[in-house]
Amino acid sequence: MSNQAAVIESTVRDPLILGKKDYHQITEDICRPVEGKANKYWWIAFIIAFTTMIWGILCLAYTIGNGIGSWGLNKTVGWAWDITNFVWWIGIGHAGTLISAILLLFRQRWRMSINRSAEAMTIFAVICAGLFPVFHTGRPWLDYWMLPLPNQFGSLWVNFNSPLLWDVFAISTYFSVSLVFWYLGLIPDLATIRDRCVTPTRKFIYGLLAFGWKGTARDWLRFEEVSLVLAGLSTPLVLSVHTIVSFDFATSIVPGWHTTIFPPYFVAGAIFSGFAMVLTLMIIARKVLSLEQYITIQHIELMNKIIILTGSIVGVAYLTEFFMAWYSGVQYESYAFMNRAFGPYWWAYWSMMTCNVITPQLFWVKKIRTSVLATFIISIFVNIGMWFERFVIIVTSIHRDYLPSSWTMYSPTFIEVGIFVGTIGLFFTCFLVFARVFPVIALNELKTILKKTGNQYKKKGTY
Repeated sequence: MSNQAAVIESTVRDPLILGKKDYHQITEDICRPVEGKANKYWWIAFIIAFTTMIWGILCLAYTIGNGIGSWGLNKTVGWAWDITNFVWWIGIGHAGTLISAILLLFRQRWRMSINRSAEAMTIFAVICAGLFPVFHTGRPWLDYWMLPLPNQFGSLWVNFNSPLLWDVFAISTYFSVSLVFWYLGLIPDLATIRDRCVTPTRKFIYGLLAFGWKGTARDWLRFEEVSLVLAGLSTPLVLSVHTIVSFDFATSIVPGWHTTIFPPYFVAGAIFSGFAMVLTLMIIARKVLSLEQYITIQHIELMNKIIILTGSIVGVAYLTEFFMAWYSGVQYESYAFMNRAFGPYWWAYWSMMTCNVITPQLFWVKKIRTSVLATFIISIFVNIGMWFERFVIIVTSIHRDYLPSSWTMYSPTFIEVGIFVGTIGLFFTCFLVFARVFPVIALNELKTILKKTGNQYKKKGTY
């Protein structure tokens, strides 16, 4: 069989690796941010992120010292910003497992340039999310009371019927599996850095982290087997975690919450916001770390297509909520949604609709879909809109209940704002440190597709 007859990769598709790269050049390009000195852009971003993280820590310390009364909560909006930020961060953490697990099972090669950063994003987002329920208890040093304690503590058993407890198990499982999946993919690359280290200390540290990886056929066989097993475990977690988060609302009797559309609606919204955050990070990383030839316009375009799909699903869910509120004939349900759109928080609702429904539809235009600047701006808009979605669901549904005498307006304090901004700083600080310690692209996995999707091989039409 001739080489021309062995072509199985369409030459019509754009290459995933640009430039005339060979295996050595891929290693040099991806290891450079880890082995070299950080440039000024990295330091500027790190200083800004670290400063905001410190501000958040100070606001958390103030909350511990003075209680959650320092937040803007009141007798109707008892969660303040806490649950809004919690659900938002959990949603952002969804795209990492989706890109890594589901696209791995479907053998999508384009995932290999973005899966490492997406997996790391999942870890950091879940850490940020976990802070909010911990500190919302008001006395975090007693949070161990939420565990099933022995009788010596007075039989303080948690309510296993509560979806709030399901959150604990689902999110902790999701975090554990995602952490193992992320670290497993790092092992071959850690061994590559180990072999390139010139200082004994760095060589020893990376040697420990690489678990003695030698790159033999047996190592790769086990690596692929375990990756597939973890991908199979992670895939249902993508659907289950935010489904359970939606049960925090759907199992209640509050008008605007008790709806069966919440589970798929929340999952689609989580993937929607997660992919937007991945785009935000990857566009910054490709510029700051000079990875334009590995994170290409095609990667950006493919992710934008997923944003169109999930954004459209979210838009249909918004319309379905209004239809069911009218069709149900329940006046309280109808009022809840009319209050969202035309009540005192109308500005939050229409900001949500604009950012989540209207703005992503611009990606139907190929010129916008393949524009780096436009994609970056729209990805920011999507994340803003998804935060407003959680704010609208929570605040507008409970700030006016059945008794007009108890209607109140909610506004955050600078402590709440500081904690939220601090978690954003924590997220970006962790990601920037990650980019300096570990390769942001799975270089050994990327090498496996070079001769199928590399620019110079695509031109020849063979591999």
